[in-house]
Amino acid sequence: MPIEFKAETLLAAQDVRVAFFDVDGVLTDGGVYFSEHGETLKRFSILDGYGLKLLRLAGITPAVITGRDSKPLRVRLQALGIEHVRYGTEDKLPAAEAMLALLGLNWAQAAAIGDDWPDLPVLARAGFAAAPANAHAEVRAIAHHVTAARGGEGAAREFCDLLLTAGGHYRRLLDGARGLPA
Repeated sequence: MPIEFKAETLLAAQDVRVAFFDVDGVLTDGGVYFSEHGETLKRFSILDGYGLKLLRLAGITPAVITGRDSKPLRVRLQALGIEHVRYGTEDKLPAAEAMLALLGLNWAQAAAIGDDWPDLPVLARAGFAAAPANAHAEVRAIAHHVTAARGGEGAAREFCDLLLTAGGHYRRLLDGARGLPA
């Protein structure tokens, strides 16, 4: 049984065609782990990753804009088939605007999920904004939806499920996963 979302939340998200994701604090728990050799390690949720794949199947473009860059992140996003990525970007707004232009979309067709101040400019302009449960208070204050889950622990999947439900794709994709006619 999917999470039940408020009708006004679903209405606000129904025209989304691109979804912008932050990484640290959204697709990960926000922690940075280092091996004894100084390598950066990250933990990603399989549920979150599958949500991004489902967005693609529904015709919603997942896009990632992150202030960091690392080999584990590149490997994960490549494995998920994420084509629209900007790494090492502290000023995320120009990156999002460039992606919108490339896709021929506008801010009203964009959703975004972020957890901290660098995400605020994109969240403020997106037609639909979300924040993980453990996001900074300023981010939660402008979000249309605050997830029940924390970053790296299902927040991105909840955001994806919300977008799939709002766009009328959730049931069709679920039935297909169950082997039922779509």
